[in-house]
Amino acid sequence: MRQKLPVKASFVGLAMAALLSGCVSTTTSPTPQPAVQQKPAPKISTGQATSRLAPVKARMESVVERECKARTPAGTNCDYKIYVDPKETKVANAYQTLDKTGRPLIIFTAPLVAETRNNHELAFVMGHEAAHHIKGHIARSQGNAAAGAALGAILVAAAGGNAQAVEAAMDLGAGFGARSFSKNHELEADQLGTILTKKSGYDPLIGVNFFERTPDPGNQFLGTHPPNASRVAIVKQTAAGL
Repeated sequence: MRQKLPVKASFVGLAMAALLSGCVSTTTSPTPQPAVQQKPAPKISTGQATSRLAPVKARMESVVERECKARTPAGTNCDYKIYVDPKETKVANAYQTLDKTGRPLIIFTAPLVAETRNNHELAFVMGHEAAHHIKGHIARSQGNAAAGAALGAILVAAAGGNAQAVEAAMDLGAGFGARSFSKNHELEADQLGTILTKKSGYDPLIGVNFFERTPDPGNQFLGTHPPNASRVAIVKQTAAGL
């Protein structure tokens, strides 16, 4: 819920940004260039997207589950469920989350599948999302959010803020905390995703071409994703060592 912050809380928000900026790049690049104009991807149904995803899933699922077990603490749930979102959506997206039991989910939308040009690109996206779980990024982001919220509460309380100001600062701090390492998480997922893609028999250097058709976020302060050039660079660097 949005609310107008007292002057002290607003000032503390700036202080928090300064404290947290040590974890985040504060440089800005020139205005991000738009993605190269491409012919719009054809619309496909959920069923068609599921069929396109099936051979990649069949080849990669056992690989990512094996790597998950080898790279995570004992007891980590590595039983991935990979599927296309059954809800009709116009948004091209793929993401990793957990269900109520802690099972890792990798969810694609039909438009995202339609935008990929080959199985190498689909595999790279799948490897990237699988890597998020192996690296424990959800738990790490939640920890960063909690730390940011606590920092905000302490600073505002020390400055004499009331309960409303403390609550608002906690929300602000949680946002800063959750975002503080998000770019690093994406690059970590790109790096491990490259390895997972290669081990599954796909070429990550072909798969990373998917970035050529996605908008470049540049290097915005507290942005959630790094510049496409940085992502391509880490994929090439990682692939060269395989």
